[in-house]
Amino acid sequence: MRASPAHGTARIVGQVTQLRRYPVKSMLGEEVRAAEVTSRGILGDRAYALVDRETGRVASAKRPHLWRRLLACAAEMLPAGAAADGRPAVRIALPDGRAFRNTEPGLEEALSELLGRRVSLVAEPPAEAQLERADPEEVLLKGTAADVPFSVGPLGAGSPAGTFFDFAPVHLITTATLSRLAAWSRRGKAEAVRFRPNIVVDTAPARDAFLENEWVGSVLQVGADVLLRVVVPTPRCAVPTLAHGDLPDDPEPLRVAAQHNRVPIPGLGPLPCVGIYAQVVRPGRVSEGDPVYLLPG
Repeated sequence: MRASPAHGTARIVGQVTQLRRYPVKSMLGEEVRAAEVTSRGILGDRAYALVDRETGRVASAKRPHLWRRLLACAAEMLPAGAAADGRPAVRIALPDGRAFRNTEPGLEEALSELLGRRVSLVAEPPAEAQLERADPEEVLLKGTAADVPFSVGPLGAGSPAGTFFDFAPVHLITTATLSRLAAWSRRGKAEAVRFRPNIVVDTAPARDAFLENEWVGSVLQVGADVLLRVVVPTPRCAVPTLAHGDLPDDPEPLRVAAQHNRVPIPGLGPLPCVGIYAQVVRPGRVSEGDPVYLLPG
């Protein structure tokens, strides 16, 4: 049964075609058919992160020189009730075939060996948590392995306290944008997974690239319950250019965004953007196939 819009003059703009969560920050995540959306985003999304024991900073593939191998690991949530402390139980698969639960001995040692840095898996950010962001233009120029200039900044200015999000807790992208990115790419492809969205909105037959930019400042209703306030286009870092599991390095996603969609971001200036960040106005449950409505302002 189709959900009813929260307002009689709401306009349907698409439907949910993918739902994804990433239980460990900067690792590969999982596609799900349905999910609970809380004030902290999709349940289980970015539930954990790694912290560099030397610097105390949160590990993020935004600095590929150090952390690109995180994207060779995959994390999935285990069934509810699997963790005695009430936190999500997570299974982490390493590229050598080994797999560990988040509480299992040997996990941190295995991750430290893979990454070449001593790391700890944590469920709460350190006080005044920070992460490092490589200059994406320099990564394009010199490659993902190069030690390029980087900035250091806080986590989650648009998220509830105690979370690991880069900015806001929900990230959306449209199929219209993905289609145009693919058409402009020399590879002819633009995989959604490279942009790490929580929700992919099928906007067919819309053909306008970056049409989600127009939703900034509006509220989206997803399914029967969930309301999301769109706050800003998503500035792209180096992450979409990195190898994601079996997907190879590819500079095209960032190159195309830089060429076709530089958007002024408050306090940062014009940046290449793909997708939108949103905050949760009303929690609820979302499923594949749910309609997505743009509510009147």
